[in-house]
Amino acid sequence: MASTDQPTSGSDRLILTIKAAYWMAALIIAAMVFAGYMLLQQRIGAHQRDETLLDLVDDQKALSQRIVFLASEARLAAPDNRLPLLASLRASTDRFDSNYSAIVAQVRLEENEAGVNADRVLNDSPHHLAHFSANLSSSSRHFLKSLGLRLEPSGVGATDNRAIENTVLDETVATATLAGYTALGNILAAHSQDMLARMLAVHRMLFAATLAVIGLVVLFIFRPVTEIIRRRTSELVDARNSMAMVAVRDGLTGLYNRAFMRDHFDTLIKASHRRQERLAVIQIDLDRFKQINDTLGHAAGDLVLVTTAERMRGSCRASDICARLGGDEFVMVMPAAGNPEDIDSLARRILTRLNEPIVYEGATIFCGASAGIAVYPVDADNVGDLLVHADLALYAAKKQGGGTFSFFSDELRRELEHRKQLERDIADAIANDGFSVYFQPQVSLVNGSITGVEALLRWHHPERGMIPPVEFLPVAEKAGEMPRIGRIVMRKAIEEAASWHRAGLQFGRLALNVSGMELREPDFTRFLFKTLEDAGLPAQKLSLEIVESVILDDEKTGIASKLRMIRAAGVHLELDDFGTGYASLSHVNPNEIDRLKIDRRFVQNINLNGDNSKIVRAITELARGLGISIIAEGAETEEELSALLSIGCEQVQGYSIAFPMPDAQTRDWLVARSPRRPVLTVVQGTMA
Repeated sequence: MASTDQPTSGSDRLILTIKAAYWMAALIIAAMVFAGYMLLQQRIGAHQRDETLLDLVDDQKALSQRIVFLASEARLAAPDNRLPLLASLRASTDRFDSNYSAIVAQVRLEENEAGVNADRVLNDSPHHLAHFSANLSSSSRHFLKSLGLRLEPSGVGATDNRAIENTVLDETVATATLAGYTALGNILAAHSQDMLARMLAVHRMLFAATLAVIGLVVLFIFRPVTEIIRRRTSELVDARNSMAMVAVRDGLTGLYNRAFMRDHFDTLIKASHRRQERLAVIQIDLDRFKQINDTLGHAAGDLVLVTTAERMRGSCRASDICARLGGDEFVMVMPAAGNPEDIDSLARRILTRLNEPIVYEGATIFCGASAGIAVYPVDADNVGDLLVHADLALYAAKKQGGGTFSFFSDELRRELEHRKQLERDIADAIANDGFSVYFQPQVSLVNGSITGVEALLRWHHPERGMIPPVEFLPVAEKAGEMPRIGRIVMRKAIEEAASWHRAGLQFGRLALNVSGMELREPDFTRFLFKTLEDAGLPAQKLSLEIVESVILDDEKTGIASKLRMIRAAGVHLELDDFGTGYASLSHVNPNEIDRLKIDRRFVQNINLNGDNSKIVRAITELARGLGISIIAEGAETEEELSALLSIGCEQVQGYSIAFPMPDAQTRDWLVARSPRRPVLTVVQGTMA
């Protein structure tokens, strides 16, 4: 019977041999990889230093010519324009000196480590680069000192012009410096190419050796492959978990997103129903977020959103759920909300925290936040109605001026029903072509001529009578009906203006208000020009009025090219309500805008309000200087007309000229003010 203590002779020794060979091969590969890595790192580092040195040399070549150019320009420039040129010359000289010091230090290092023979370019004939570099720098600083002293207040005068003209910088020094750096660059480039060739040779050798060793251990590759598969599987599981987290979290703020709320809101309501508890939904909106985005940029807007999210998390309870629905819209769901006093206290604490200022790059931002609150099951028993009611309460809080919160109430419920009914009536009016167009003339205060007619939307409800636009337009915009309503106005107004044009009536141009929502329609341009063509109205007789927010939103909407194409076809563009938005003066461009319309809030009582008078005067002078036409809307008294004329605003629109009129009355108004044509009559008689 064989003893169990005796080692088996075959498999154990084979396993030991395989293990030893495996680990030895692994050590050899590791040693080769490490040696190759260190050698390649050394070669790559040397090559990168050469490239950096070549960049410095190229920079010096450009700076040597820039110094001479700036000196020449500063010498010939007018006194008011010299200071920026001298500042640029000083900066270029400082950079030239800094680069030269870095080049000298690097060249010495290359000589010691790699035997680069660049010293002859620096110090030997014919280049003498060190001499010419120092000479160019000192000449530039002497030029700066000489010309800078003459720019002192006590030294400025016509008598210094000749001395300034005689202050020159020798171009031959710059030319010699350029030649020296060119020679130095050639030497360094040749050295860099040689280093690169050697690095590639070493790389090929290491690659071949590594392949040879790997070929010897191919039979032992299954174990590392198994380990890699296991590791990759673990990484995939982790990635899947991360993706699942991202799917329910907002990427910017880290709050839950709309998808999470959509999937889990019903569960929260069912849990509250089982426990017979109230659940509060607080919808939060930032009051001045768009203004911050437009004036301070998206980085400031992102900071505001992140800070708001952090403050929400810090102000709520552990059981509450905070989410970002999109943009500057947030929602907080509060299970076990308690009584109305508890909800009021929590909402007040949250808004107090959210309304605190935010500091961004030294600027203090007062964004502000408003909130609307709806409670389950008091205000609604399902997710959709809760969110709608909270949104309606939020709108009521904003109407109070913002920075506060409001609970959903029976009054808001009645408003909601009224809004829903109004939405249905708007849809019926669109289907039945129930909207009409009124026209308000625009005239010149200088000669009384008609410069334009603005088309205004009106709605005569079959039961409620005339509904003001301020009441139904916000509802139509929120319902997404503005593009359809805008096309009704466009079609009717253009057809009426075309009839005036065919009748020979003088009406200037037809002005149409166009919203950003309409301009974002993909077929807007095609519809506009087809309507003009079908009606027979020349494009030159039409102007489109856009507000400043449309220009500011162009980064996200991309309507600038569309407006340029429309203007190139002859249609005029006007900037409406100018002075009330946040558009940059860079958008007031005569190549993009034909006329500015001053908002009525600056025109009303302009004869009594000195501040408004100054604002209108500044806008008028700005427009006149740019060659842009200007018109003021809202003039209602003779005194306001006189004040506008004295300021220089020659075109007006308002009740003092004419009220908005339907098409027939507008035609009569135009006929009454059209120039009379001479009437020829045939005289009967006998021929002499």
